Amino acid sequence: MYSLFLPKTWPFPIELLPQSAHLVGGSVRDQLLQRQPSYLDLDFVLSHKAVETAWDLSQKCDAGFVVLDEARQIARVVFDQATVDFAQQQGDSLEADLRRRDFTINAIAYHPFSQTLVDPLGGKDDIAIKTLRMVSPDNLAADPLRLMRAYRQAAQLGFTIEARTQQTIGDLAPQLQQVAIERVRSELDGLLSVPAGTAQLEAILQQRLLQFCLPHFTAQSIQQIEAIDGAIAQLKSLLPDYASSLEAWLEPVATGFHRSWVKATKLSRLLATESAIAQTELSNLSYSRTEAQVVLTLLKAQPALNRMQAEALSRSAQFFLFKLAEKNFPAISLLALSQGIAFSRVEPMIAKFLDPANPIAHPQKLITGHEIMQQLDIKPGPQLGALIKSVEKAQATGEISTKAQAISWLSQQQPTI
Repeated sequence: MYSLFLPKTWPFPIELLPQSAHLVGGSVRDQLLQRQPSYLDLDFVLSHKAVETAWDLSQKCDAGFVVLDEARQIARVVFDQATVDFAQQQGDSLEADLRRRDFTINAIAYHPFSQTLVDPLGGKDDIAIKTLRMVSPDNLAADPLRLMRAYRQAAQLGFTIEARTQQTIGDLAPQLQQVAIERVRSELDGLLSVPAGTAQLEAILQQRLLQFCLPHFTAQSIQQIEAIDGAIAQLKSLLPDYASSLEAWLEPVATGFHRSWVKATKLSRLLATESAIAQTELSNLSYSRTEAQVVLTLLKAQPALNRMQAEALSRSAQFFLFKLAEKNFPAISLLALSQGIAFSRVEPMIAKFLDPANPIAHPQKLITGHEIMQQLDIKPGPQLGALIKSVEKAQATGEISTKAQAISWLSQQQPTI
């Protein structure tokens, strides 16, 4: 009956599973929705010997093995293109285990040997009507992160959160502060990483779920994030390859991380506009130094973007904006478009950024401080600093472009500095 569950893509033969094994959670839900994730993530519940089963499977398949929770008997087997988790059944029966879960759509089990579903809470019916319904208020209270997870899953699946579940989330909202901030941040990142997540932010704001860690998150923040979604749509139409690059870092990151120029740009709209305060907020949320730097660069670039609203930036102004941005320029270009700056002003700068030989977007350092000291026979101090800045300004305006020109120019400028 449920042929879509046949383990053709599993990285191990079904015979290595004990007869009591049931596939549970998101993998069952996604199969019923006919969603095909790019990375296979399977979760099994076993009536006994979950960790031992995981260990045996890892040995027979030459795969990685790690115990995730010794007390609750949860272990993971890691394959090249899949992770497989095994958990000891919680409660006296499989149904009791399912009744401990967060939402009905995640409380469905599949028995691969008999090809049958176990669905004591009507999760399959809720999937059919695209509704996210809690199993019980007590289950949400048991792990308050589930309050945020409701909005993230609703966004990713295109579901509506049932009214009583919404009410319970509001009642329990203060308890989210009890959750490790890294877990809260992960759910927030998931929301900011998908366009449908924007629609969930209004309810999150009304429920005051994130005010304890994002006190500057307001209705205006949502409007700005909606504008960012609009800017991405514009880029997908006009510069599709560039738009695709905005949905990930330009360097590889670990699987499972929600890191993208889009997400960082949206995150910047949830923080204080003052860099020092925003930096504290990012630190409190345990964002990495790399991600925090992107967000802070966006805040520091705002004066230049304000000027772009009125007129195209001069060569010199572009030079210093690119210097500030460095590799983070994609986020700045996205923010510029979201703030209504004309595409005709932003697109030439994108073209410069994409050209590694462009002298404005990717200027070469013409002369070092040490070389200036040697050429002009001066010592470290304020004069050297002023000379370095003067070279940079001349390079920004296009007056000089080589080391020889820089040396000649410095020789003429030194007496006036």
